[in-house]
Amino acid sequence: MRLIFPNSQLDLGVTRVMGILNVTPDSFSDGGLFLSPGAAVERALQMAAEGADIIDVGGESTRPGAQAVSVTEELERVVPVIEAICRETPVPVSVDTSKPEVMQAAANAGAAMLNDVYALTADAALATAAELGLPVCLMHMQGKPGTMQDEPAYKDVINEVLEFLQTRAASCIKSGIDPQQIVIDPGFGFGKTLEHNLELLAGLDRFAATGFAVLAGLSRKSMIAKLMGARGSGPESRVGGSVTLALYAARKGAHIVRVHDVQQTVEALEIARALQAAERGSLPGQEK
Repeated sequence: MRLIFPNSQLDLGVTRVMGILNVTPDSFSDGGLFLSPGAAVERALQMAAEGADIIDVGGESTRPGAQAVSVTEELERVVPVIEAICRETPVPVSVDTSKPEVMQAAANAGAAMLNDVYALTADAALATAAELGLPVCLMHMQGKPGTMQDEPAYKDVINEVLEFLQTRAASCIKSGIDPQQIVIDPGFGFGKTLEHNLELLAGLDRFAATGFAVLAGLSRKSMIAKLMGARGSGPESRVGGSVTLALYAARKGAHIVRVHDVQQTVEALEIARALQAAERGSLPGQEK
């Protein structure tokens, strides 16, 4: 399994790391840190040096309670950053957006992937994605960011999320998107309680069994704070929990993990692969 970008491709035979770059004032973990293009590009290059396989640039926060931004404002935030990153590093850039206008402009600026928390359900989003021909990530969300955490409820969270994603993937395929270019994301924390998140994580292998690539975004989320108690009160205190969840997601079949802490996650995955090789009787670098 591999993702085909305009100028490169990414083998998904091992779990890959997508680094998060929010050029927003209000994202829950890094809001306001990378608003200037210079700071954003510097962070992108740091993540590339730390081993990021994809850099995901977002110009609109989707944290619980977040307010929508205009197309113009989102374009002003992301397009200069994507252009600059693409000039400075060959690491593929993903754009985290649900707006077709931003998808088009980002692709023109060099973005190689579309990551949509609304799973291409906005007007013209699916048609735009099909025309661009880039890999797409489809995420499940119950409700909208402003209200999604009010009282999320499911009869069977795994089956309902899986059915939604498979339906959206089928729509993509019908529109001409190559199924090998479709990534599905259960949407941890997007209209889910802690119990829902844990159930989805434990059942992540069912998503991998669909044949689509699977992305897991668990980094620094409030579910970690709920598991850690007072020790996880701030996003920066959730690094250990984030890495642990990324490792578990990889073991359950995630092809991509979306993270803030790139170096720590890359190192943990490398060590995990070495241990798995040792279990098979191979020394690191000498896998049979």
